[in-house]
Amino acid sequence: MATEDLVTRDDAAARRPRLSRERVLAAAMALADRDGLEALTIRALAEDLGTKPMTLYHHVAGKEALLDGIADQVFAEMELPPEDLEWRDAIRVRCRSAREVLARRPWSVPLLESRRHPGPSLLAHHEAVLATLARGGLSIPLMAHAYAVLDSFIYGFAIQEANLPVQGGEESAEVAAKVSAAFDPELYPTLVRFTVEHAMRPDYSFGASFDYGLDLILDGLERAAREERA
Repeated sequence: MATEDLVTRDDAAARRPRLSRERVLAAAMALADRDGLEALTIRALAEDLGTKPMTLYHHVAGKEALLDGIADQVFAEMELPPEDLEWRDAIRVRCRSAREVLARRPWSVPLLESRRHPGPSLLAHHEAVLATLARGGLSIPLMAHAYAVLDSFIYGFAIQEANLPVQGGEESAEVAAKVSAAFDPELYPTLVRFTVEHAMRPDYSFGASFDYGLDLILDGLERAAREERA
């Protein structure tokens, strides 16, 4: 190999940022954003980072540790419920933030609650949410129901939202019009009416249902907490 080739390679290596756990996790999340979670392997990640797979084991112990790390990073991106807000408003802030994060990283939804070695951000997030529910006067059993129902709603909404061909606006109206053209109004009268009178409107937004559903849940939780104390 020519001397100038060695020099060029050494210069490129010197310019490359030094590997760290933070850089490895950031690259893993970028890879998952680009290609999906199923494409995230140690080999693919090493290739993206311009290094060898064995080098990554100095920063993450293996694939499961890598998944633990990026799950924790996703939780770190979610806003914690503010302590200075009334409990419902605080939970609303957290839920809206979680939805925004999951919209950016839909691959993370099946990953987040599957980790057997939760990281500090995940634990801090769960602690903050539970503490906020407790501040609202919810009993431990009701807190369990609340957390399960809230996250099922958020995660499910995020999955459905991520898989919609369009989210709303003029493009949504065009798609709805094309789809509804195939409906037989005699067989599906309510569906045709819903599509024409609602989904085809330029101001239609699927995402608007998020706050509506969240308020329904919070109303029910508040009522259940009052009934427990009565």
